[in-house]
Amino acid sequence: MRRQGINMARGRGAARLRALAFAGLLAAGTAVGTVGAAAGATGTGDTTILFGSRATAHQGLKPFPRWTGAIERYFEARKDRAGSCDDPTFNRCHYERWQALIRDVAGKPRLRQLEAVNDFMNRYRYILDPINWGVKDYWASPDEFFRRFGDCEDYAIAKYFSLRAIGVPADDLRIVVLQDLNLGIPHAVLTVREGDKIYVLDNQISMVVEAGRIRHYRPIYSVNENGWWRYRPAG
Repeated sequence: MRRQGINMARGRGAARLRALAFAGLLAAGTAVGTVGAAAGATGTGDTTILFGSRATAHQGLKPFPRWTGAIERYFEARKDRAGSCDDPTFNRCHYERWQALIRDVAGKPRLRQLEAVNDFMNRYRYILDPINWGVKDYWASPDEFFRRFGDCEDYAIAKYFSLRAIGVPADDLRIVVLQDLNLGIPHAVLTVREGDKIYVLDNQISMVVEAGRIRHYRPIYSVNENGWWRYRPAG
């Protein structure tokens, strides 16, 4: 959806700060392990190539406090809280609306699940972090996204936890921070491995598409619950 792309372009300064912060992280150094050659392998050494770049696996999530904070707030918000869907704080009503989606797609083919989750989340309004949270960059938990909407990584996080609730293993999911070569700005999407294919759930694209069909993305790093990956050109 171009509307989100235009808003992202307006937030170019904040997005570039994210990229600079990550560059500093890489300069600091972290223990790494090169990903194995087999794309079908399990664990952190699985998919090697994404958008023409090769992944290198890294241990631990300490470099990503915004991501681990979103995980912690997600589990905290799952506690039973009574309330109305009109309330500004996340409660059982909001949770049930989300769970209705999960129940509806349970047992359906995986691609249908991805399409349903992508469509559901992409209906939420796009809003930049400085406007929404008063900070340059914030990774929202799903409950925060449902209450206050969000930007690209917030869509990806909400989709990530929706698919985890459906039963998709964490090893098949990655939140990917990348460079959009068309817009010239960083962006974030969710990728899902299904068999020998990788699908992309993107708030800028209404359809779920195979990663190989996208030519204008250059991945920088990706994360899930188990670790993170750095990308370099495969050539």
